[in-house]
Amino acid sequence: MGNVLVAQSGGPTVAINASLAGVIEGTLGSRYDKIYGSINGILGIKNDNVIDLTAVVANDPRFLKRLKTTPAMYLGSCRFKLPGVDSNDPIYNTLFDQFNKYQIEAFFYIGGNDSMDTVDKLSAYAAKIGSNIRFVGVPKTVDNDLCVTDHTPGFGSAAKYIATSTMEVIFDAQIYDNPSVTIIEVMGRDAGWLTAATALAKNECCDGPDLIYLPEVPFDRDKFIQDLANLLKEKNNIVVAVSEGIRDDKGEYISAATGTLDNFGHAQLSGAGKTLEYLVKDKLGVKVRSIEVNVLQRAAAHMSSLTDINESEAIGKKAVDIAEEGVTGAMVTMERISNAPYEIKLNYAKIHDIANEAKEVPQDWINPEHNGVTSDMVMYLKPLVIGLPDVEYKDGLPVYVSREN
Repeated sequence: MGNVLVAQSGGPTVAINASLAGVIEGTLGSRYDKIYGSINGILGIKNDNVIDLTAVVANDPRFLKRLKTTPAMYLGSCRFKLPGVDSNDPIYNTLFDQFNKYQIEAFFYIGGNDSMDTVDKLSAYAAKIGSNIRFVGVPKTVDNDLCVTDHTPGFGSAAKYIATSTMEVIFDAQIYDNPSVTIIEVMGRDAGWLTAATALAKNECCDGPDLIYLPEVPFDRDKFIQDLANLLKEKNNIVVAVSEGIRDDKGEYISAATGTLDNFGHAQLSGAGKTLEYLVKDKLGVKVRSIEVNVLQRAAAHMSSLTDINESEAIGKKAVDIAEEGVTGAMVTMERISNAPYEIKLNYAKIHDIANEAKEVPQDWINPEHNGVTSDMVMYLKPLVIGLPDVEYKDGLPVYVSREN
């Protein structure tokens, strides 16, 4: 029998280690002999920085339970773009030499859109050279922008954190009687799923945000100011949620772009909330402040969703199952069967149809005024934030695992 290799890549989430735990559990119950972990994604394979996860589990009976509720990435990450399969770049020979060295029969890459691009290329190169190694993508991203799957592991927990934080900001804003505007800037360059999650803050104890602006529709500065002016006639304290990636009708970012791109060519953005803060101050003259949530929701394990953790673990196990069946060049997916009762079905899709594509919020889930979301969006979001996992605590703080410990 052969071995398997797993790695993590891209940005961290609360649930990505639960998927890692699922892959480990699935491997331990499979026909495979051993599971290795690559440190810092695909670069760990290239640099022969690999650890024996089978031994790690054997040496610590509490490891897997703690791993499931540990935020960020136990194996570390990278943002490295593989060249084209036909480029004749020597990195492919290096990687497949490493696969052969460790007798790898299946490789699992846990990550987002760019990570799925890596799985797609490795699978294509394996087919090109006649390798039987199976390459399977295990999805994750707080942005919820992977196509084909209903939602992505990591999103539910991030949405729960965003919704809860929005409620707390609203309660904070309401304590004074003076007119004020609070702008919450939420991550989301091209897709507004996380910003839309602020709508969950509307419930029996909170009115929720007054306005929500997503990048899927053009942002009109004049209409924004008019929306605020109209609301300020009705109430003193206005809370607005905006995505970092909102654009005008010409496609220009409302935020100040930094002028730099990441390794995958994505624009680095800075300051949509601050830009709007100055605009409101200038046009309306009321007290205004902006809050940039930034990366806080990515590793907020104290506010994680049990639904998210359980699904992430199950997806990791499913990846091992389909690799054993001989599937390669695929990503595990979730299909929603119903909202109430909430039910999903795990499946897989060819990764070539997923890599480098982005799933946007449906237009009919955005209200006609382009300043809020519909009940369909709320119904979609609600099941994803349910429950709180059983986290071990010591001296009042959660117990996590790390390679250093």
